[in-house]
Amino acid sequence: MDDSELIKEIKEGNIDLYSELMKRYERKMYAFVYHMLRSSGLEHLAEDLVSETFYKAYRSLHSFREIDASFSTWVYTIARNTVLSELRKQRTANIPLEESGFMPIASADTAPEQAMLTSERVVKVREAINNLPDKQRTAIILREYDQLDYQEISNILGQTVSSVKSLLFRARMSVKNQLQSYFFEPIYEEYEGMKNQ
Repeated sequence: MDDSELIKEIKEGNIDLYSELMKRYERKMYAFVYHMLRSSGLEHLAEDLVSETFYKAYRSLHSFREIDASFSTWVYTIARNTVLSELRKQRTANIPLEESGFMPIASADTAPEQAMLTSERVVKVREAINNLPDKQRTAIILREYDQLDYQEISNILGQTVSSVKSLLFRARMSVKNQLQSYFFEPIYEEYEGMKNQ
């Protein structure tokens, strides 16, 4: 069953299927929420906020309309708003970069020094992304780590597609400028996910 069929069944009263829907998005939601909380040092709240996100989604499922957005876009929006609300409660201004489990893996023939450099590069890129303003940070996380398309990001952020492209352009330029003193240009250009698209 795809998401639409599951949601239709759930709306018709087969509420046990909601756990199946949650399983499909649990890991992505956890990674996204964790990354947003990380720079504020609140990552220990990630599990609770993911649960709250799914609870809110369940409570509002009757009002969900696929005509307006896909389920994944809708649940990302709920997750983002839940995190922002918690951060406001905590009186924390900085919204962090999610720590994605996606670390570049060195091949077997890569020297240990190269693996260490790669790992250090990843940390530097994450730090640079953490320094971005909220909307730029969220846009780049959703695009580069979660691989969402421009339309989905625009729905989540409540921005036009052209605004999202502009946010991503400014975010990439800012990251590039922050990293220029650290990376040689050729190394930077090779870093996966940070190329202008």
